[in-house]
Amino acid sequence: MNIGTRIFTLLHGHRVGSDAEGNIYYQERKPRPNGRTRRWVDYAGKPEATSVPPEWHSWLHYTTDAPIAESARKPWQKPHHANATATPDSYRPPGHDYEGGQRARATGDYESWTPGS
Repeated sequence: MNIGTRIFTLLHGHRVGSDAEGNIYYQERKPRPNGRTRRWVDYAGKPEATSVPPEWHSWLHYTTDAPIAESARKPWQKPHHANATATPDSYRPPGHDYEGGQRARATGDYESWTPGS
């Protein structure tokens, strides 16, 4: 959080809750003239929108009036994970430079195209 957001949070914010990753969610104490209250998140680490779980995403975007309880998850739902693209945890296929740069040879089911044949 930058200094301006931190001061605004101290003066006008009301803590609503937090998630398993440590993100803290706030809501403005008084509604705005249009009747809505401003909502925002203080990220636990580097600001990354994909670190917000769906329960809190729906609340931040005014889909629900209150955050959905974590206990309301169905047994078949997977736990939330932030997008790992461009991080050391991202997927790298076999043959990627960071995975040694070597991949298995083609199995013979590939025939290259040559012009005029």
